[in-house]
Amino acid sequence: MNSSGTAAGAALPWTVSRAEAALAGALAGIERLGVAFSGGVDSSVLLALAARVMGPGRVLGLLGVSPSLAADEQAAAHTVAAEIGVPVVEVATFEGDDADYRANGPDRCFHCKDELFRRIGDEIVSQHGLDAIAYGENADDAVRVDRPGAQAATAHSVLRPLADAGITKSDVRSLATELGLSVSQKPAAPCLASRIPHFSPVTPEKLRQVDQAESALRGLGFAELRVRHHGEVARVELPDHDLVRAVVEPLRSDIVGAVRSAGFRFVTIDLGGIQSGAFTLPLVLADHD
Repeated sequence: MNSSGTAAGAALPWTVSRAEAALAGALAGIERLGVAFSGGVDSSVLLALAARVMGPGRVLGLLGVSPSLAADEQAAAHTVAAEIGVPVVEVATFEGDDADYRANGPDRCFHCKDELFRRIGDEIVSQHGLDAIAYGENADDAVRVDRPGAQAATAHSVLRPLADAGITKSDVRSLATELGLSVSQKPAAPCLASRIPHFSPVTPEKLRQVDQAESALRGLGFAELRVRHHGEVARVELPDHDLVRAVVEPLRSDIVGAVRSAGFRFVTIDLGGIQSGAFTLPLVLADHD
C-alpha cells in the first residue's frame, strides 16, 4: 500500500472530481463545446462533466434525429439534458440517403457517424459559435473492433475525452451514479439499424417496425430488450432473468400481439438472451484473422 491506501500500481478510482480534472485538461482553451448526445449513459456523463467544468452556458447537446432513433430515446434524451441543465439542439441527419449506409455492411456505423459529424460541422458549429465537438466514446469501446464509428470521429476531429482519460464503461456507470443522473443504470440502447442483420438493407419501414415492437414490449414491463428484424420473423432478445416469464401466459400472448401489431408475422424468443455485437463481431473478427 502507498500512503493513500491504494495498492501499488493499482488505478485510482474515477470520482467526479478526478474526472472533472481530466476533462478540464482535455478541454482547455475551448470556449464553447458541442457534445454529440444520445441520452445514453456515456454521452450523458460527458455532457454533465463538461457542464460542470465549463459551465452549462458554454456547452450544447447535439442530438442526431433520423428514423434510426427510437421515439422513446429521443424523448428520454431531452429529459436527461434538462436534468443536467444543458440545452439540446436536434440535428436532422439523412444517413438513409446514403447507399453505403442502406447496404448495411459491417461499416454501417461509420456512415451513420460520418453523416452526423458532417451535419454538425456544416450546419451547427458556426451557428452556435462552437470551438470543438466531443462524443462519449469510453475506453472499453475504444478497443472494440466492431465500432467503426470511431473512424468517422477521427476523420472529423471529434474529441473523445472519456476514452482518452481511460474511463471505462463501469467507470462511466459509477460516475453517473455519483452525478445523480437518472440514466446511471440505463441499459445500452444502440440505434434501431443495429437490429437488422448485415447485408439486409436498412429501410424506414424496417426501422419503424422495430421501434413500434420495442416500444410495445417496454410497455409490457421489459426494460432491456432487442427486437431483431428477420423479414417476417421478429427475434426478441431479453435478459436471462426475463426469459421464463416471457413465455408464461398471459404475458406470452401479450408479447405475440404487441410484436405482430408492428407488422411481423412470427415472434420468437431467443434463448441466447441479449447478444451485443452478434451481427457485427463475427464479420469484423473474420477480417482480422
